[in-house]
Amino acid sequence: MTNMGDQKKFFTRMGDGSPVYMTEEEIRADIKAGIDDAVLRGKIDPLSEEDTERIYEIVTMPGNIVGVQPGMEIVTSNDSGSDKISTKCGISTSRDTNALIHERVLGADSVDIGYSDYNYKTVKGVAKREATVLKQALTKATMPLFYGAMPNLGFYTKPDGPVDNWAMLLPEGKIKEAMAAQEEAVDHAVRDIVYVAEQMNDVGADAFMLDTSGAAGDADLLVSLKACEIIREKFPDMPVEIGMAGEFVLGMHGKLKYNGTRLAGLYPHKQVKVVEEAGASIFGAVVNTNCNKSFPWNIARVCTFIKACTDVAEIPVHANAGMGVCGIPMVENLPSDVVSRADKCLIEIGKVDGL
Repeated sequence: MTNMGDQKKFFTRMGDGSPVYMTEEEIRADIKAGIDDAVLRGKIDPLSEEDTERIYEIVTMPGNIVGVQPGMEIVTSNDSGSDKISTKCGISTSRDTNALIHERVLGADSVDIGYSDYNYKTVKGVAKREATVLKQALTKATMPLFYGAMPNLGFYTKPDGPVDNWAMLLPEGKIKEAMAAQEEAVDHAVRDIVYVAEQMNDVGADAFMLDTSGAAGDADLLVSLKACEIIREKFPDMPVEIGMAGEFVLGMHGKLKYNGTRLAGLYPHKQVKVVEEAGASIFGAVVNTNCNKSFPWNIARVCTFIKACTDVAEIPVHANAGMGVCGIPMVENLPSDVVSRADKCLIEIGKVDGL
């Protein structure tokens, strides 16, 4: 907080992480605008006056880092977590050692043993070796260990994959061919994911992660739903977490349905219902960060979407609080001042079960 002229201004950030000073009136106006945007797009209820005021209090709290009251702590899950010390920090350690660092140094609640090329098409070719990596980690760690990757449906297109590239067919006006290619890719991806899940189940995986679902549109989400359904039927003791790629399911196909629900156009409060139907144990909700808007605007919008999701969810909701989603700035090195405030808002107002 600082005084600039006659008006008191509070330090916060933009969606790209850049610092900005805002007056109380500007912060409150952005909070209202963020809520209004979520209500309009998602056709959901706005936050209460009490929740709106609480967002303002959290945004303007003094100190670099804020936290929740004792007893309000929640658990964490992640994607490709055990590889980040090597890939992000440049410290050469094995993934089983990475998992132990997350457990015994960083205090993580769980971690994901994922391959460096984080997609199931690649993992299928080395699935048994990956299962060995997971098994080694499981013998040492106490916390739950997931195995995860992305459906990444685009990897199934030519020249590297077996099907035609719908992103090239669509601009040519070949709509039916593009739709057929996506449907064929779904079948390939589901088989690969179920095969990998079988290898991980054989060595005792605590859970299975289907991350960034919907990245390639509605067909990509359908992959995760179908694969989850089969995995839960074949391996009922292995929980599945489905994490989303974005707040809105793009209709790259447009007509795909799951149990009668059209997937294109779903927002988090409706995404969670099809994820539940597929048998998933955890839903990883996502709301996109707008780099051109302030943190107050973004986090108010996020909490409006997330609260609508947790209000109807019957399984735990873990908000994806990473770079560029759920109020977190789109920047490589995340500023703890905004991250801690985003987390506090998600817990206290969004009522999430995990992060």
